[in-house]
Amino acid sequence: MQPIEIDWQLLSHAAWGVRERALVHGKTKVGAAVLTMQGNIHAGCNVEHRFRSHDVHAEVNALSTMASAGEGPAVAVMVVSPRERFTPCGACLDWIFELGGPDCAVSFQGEPGGAFVTLRADELMPHYPY
Repeated sequence: MQPIEIDWQLLSHAAWGVRERALVHGKTKVGAAVLTMQGNIHAGCNVEHRFRSHDVHAEVNALSTMASAGEGPAVAVMVVSPRERFTPCGACLDWIFELGGPDCAVSFQGEPGGAFVTLRADELMPHYPY
């Protein structure tokens, strides 16, 4: 199978767009977009709950939307939020490994049109037990 070309601009646009729908009790709205092996994009935002242990992170929202569409694995994940040095948390990385694998590309953007920081999942969590 041919490798999927990653259009980071398209993923960024989808992630920033869905970020506006985030439901938060705190300050940080996050958007995420996932590119599948089938070439489709699935987006998700964070949805916070007053009992914080029930929060749904944007990455998990996008990945579970991908899975519910019957697609996968994830080829790339774009995460956006107006923050510096923002990366998926350990739990989100677990999901990225589960539904994308160690070679899944993960990119971050701190502002629309800003620079992308892109690493493989295994570079973000180099000692992951897979």
